Formats: sequence, C-alpha cells, structure tokens
Amino acid sequence: MASKAVKTVAKAVAEYQYPWKEKLAKHKNELSKGVWGYWNLGAWTPLHISGRRRARLRKEVLLAGEDWPYDPERKEMRTKMKGHKCDRIAAERRANTAKLMEQMPEMLLAYKKRRWEKKMKEEDKNK
Repeated sequence: MASKAVKTVAKAVAEYQYPWKEKLAKHKNELSKGVWGYWNLGAWTPLHISGRRRARLRKEVLLAGEDWPYDPERKEMRTKMKGHKCDRIAAERRANTAKLMEQMPEMLLAYKKRRWEKKMKEEDKNK
C-alpha cells in the first residue's frame, strides 16, 4: 500500500514538474499588455502581477528552454560621443585654419581692393 502511495506521489510530482506553464497560462493576457503596465481609458494601469513574480516566471520559462516573447523590444544604442566637442573637432579646425591661412594673401588683396574702390566711389560722389 505504501508503494502505491509513493507511485502516486511520484506521478503527481512528475506531472507537476513545470508549474510555470500554469502560471504562464494564467497571466498570458496580462503579460502581453506590457512590462510595467498599460494605458486604459486614459489612466495608467499597473500589471496585476508584480515585477518580482514576473521576473521569477520569466526565469523559470527561460531555464526550461522555452521562449519568452513578453520582453520589450531593445532600443537602438546611443550614438552620442563622450567628451567635449571642442576636443573632438580640434584637429579638423586646425586643418581648416591652415587651409585658410594659405588663402590669406589673396583675401587681404581682395579686401584692400574693395576698400580702395569704395573710397574712389565716395570721392567721385563728393565731386
């Protein structure tokens, strides 16, 4: 009789080996609404399953080798560079300055020519 009871208990334990299936079936509708909660008629509604229990259920499902489709999609990685912008573009600015310094004699001549033409126009106007 005791062996029969042991077999019955062993069979029950074997059938009840994955309790996460029942929990997942019970909370499937709630888990599909979001990770933290959802908007319902203009009001924020938190999930009826706590974050700790959700995490434990997720862990059990993943340890059993099943798929967990209720995680939110991953966001794109941040592309903003660290540090000061002036430090990053300093070399580019120095190269641009060197290029402009090569053009400086022509720029000065053009400036002097403009000033001279303006002066000549004013003199002609005054005559």
